[in-house]
Amino acid sequence: MATDADDAPLLADEPLRPGACSRELELREFRDRYVIRSLDGGGAFAVARSDGSLRPLSPDEAAAGSGCKVSRIYGVAGIIRLLAGSYILVITSRKDAGSYQGSPVYHVNSMKFLCCNEAIKNLTSQEKRDESYFMSLLRIAETTCGLYYSYDRDLTLNLQRASKLAAGRIHKPLWKQADPRFVWNKHLLEELIEAKLDDLIIPLIQGNIQKLLKAAEFTLKNTPVRITLFSRRCNRRLGTRMWRRGANLEGATANFVETEQLVEYKGLTSSFIQVRGSIPLLWEQIVDLSYKPRLSIIEHDETPKVIQRHFHDLSQRYGETVVVDLTDKQGDEGNLSNAFAAEMERIPGVRYVHFDFHHVCRGGNFDNLQVLYNEIEETIEKQGRYFLMNSKGEILLEQSGVVRSNCIDCLDRTNVTQSFLARKSLDSQLQRMGALSSTESISLSDDINDTFKKLWVEHGDELSLEYAGSYALKGDLVRYGRQTLPGLVKDGMSALSRYYLNNFHDGVRQDALDLISGYYTVSQGRSFQVGGFESASYLPVASAIIVGGITATTFTLSQVLDGTHNISSPPLSARA
Repeated sequence: MATDADDAPLLADEPLRPGACSRELELREFRDRYVIRSLDGGGAFAVARSDGSLRPLSPDEAAAGSGCKVSRIYGVAGIIRLLAGSYILVITSRKDAGSYQGSPVYHVNSMKFLCCNEAIKNLTSQEKRDESYFMSLLRIAETTCGLYYSYDRDLTLNLQRASKLAAGRIHKPLWKQADPRFVWNKHLLEELIEAKLDDLIIPLIQGNIQKLLKAAEFTLKNTPVRITLFSRRCNRRLGTRMWRRGANLEGATANFVETEQLVEYKGLTSSFIQVRGSIPLLWEQIVDLSYKPRLSIIEHDETPKVIQRHFHDLSQRYGETVVVDLTDKQGDEGNLSNAFAAEMERIPGVRYVHFDFHHVCRGGNFDNLQVLYNEIEETIEKQGRYFLMNSKGEILLEQSGVVRSNCIDCLDRTNVTQSFLARKSLDSQLQRMGALSSTESISLSDDINDTFKKLWVEHGDELSLEYAGSYALKGDLVRYGRQTLPGLVKDGMSALSRYYLNNFHDGVRQDALDLISGYYTVSQGRSFQVGGFESASYLPVASAIIVGGITATTFTLSQVLDGTHNISSPPLSARA
């Protein structure tokens, strides 16, 4: 709540520990500047409202001045420069999302861009229209769902990776600890990093954290079991369902998500990792108002290298990879699946398994996934199944590989399949921890089994909302192992919602994601370039419309791959 400067809160008594970010932040709004200062011993800075110029401040400078509006904020998510100045993204409300390895985790409830763009009055009329459009994209970005953060814990690294790093890393600023792939606001943090405002730089992750700690419902041998599902979405090919498909030339894929299932019991902590991601070919699905637009494979000389880059990256990060392709064998999906399978024959050391989910599990029979599990169980055993360490931090087991699942969207079929593999892993994890005997399973307890299923249903819904804008389909298969009539009705409503959003909203939402992720930058008097294979059809409709009206203002898309030839288009002088 806003107050007068004279009623500003006192500085926090507890100082920041090394590496942590400021928890107590104050926003001071003057006529000519915004001042953001830490109240717990961290830094401070001012941004001029005229042109967005940033200046670090001493504690005394930050506290000086009166007659300003004062309010509490919960973090600075970054700064972006447009034509008329800068826009500062601040977290205005948050919600407790539990804890991760002993540190509080928060869900971003709301964000707001502070405008430092008074120079807009000096722009041409066309530039003012362009800036107005860019500002509308920022308002869309403010509503991004599924963002989480911690003030003193790096959320981007899974337990196994974090446990192998030097202990001294936790004293580095959080942004230096983080895996850049999973920092949603990576591009927005650049100016704050340059200004060395380390304790004000909060890495946000997009994904999902689902946690259960219900001793009354989830107790084994009179001891509570804590299960956490933690998903991290990769930022290398951010996008919405129809506007981001396949891979880019670097091998990064759309909707790539790492999911970690953490189990804690009697001082032992276990982690099971799975990943999902779009089929790593160059392909697209252009929105054309049909319910299921045609899939189109893009012919490109770099295709074999794209596949190689993708799986080389996976093997370096996760070890041996098993690919589970859940697509149909008929129609457009079949053509894409066949092209994927053909390319996979050239990739050594990676096992490719095709499993026609719709055919094998027809009739909504979730248990038929046992056929898939039987086929890959031996490989999973060789991968070590999961990571396990004791309360002293000693590593007892390691996971030396990963299952990579995909369908077309990497949402519904993928979530059902991952939940099945996760349930198998949970049985094994609990048996190894001594919570279950070697012959017992969580499926023997209706309460525990239902709780676990609910966890995965909600997890799937969250990931689906982030990518497709609607709840996940096939939730019944996870919750009940079969399709129900209410579930069919819900799926029908979600499918209609996806159709509407994909055709009429997601193009502009894609523009917003491209803007804040640095996929294109806004400047004056520069040529418009499309990186690599990305044809004009890859640009959302909204972008295509505004590009048609740009004169001096232009977009510059970031290079998809260094050394790649670009398709350049000259400045356009008339609105389409």
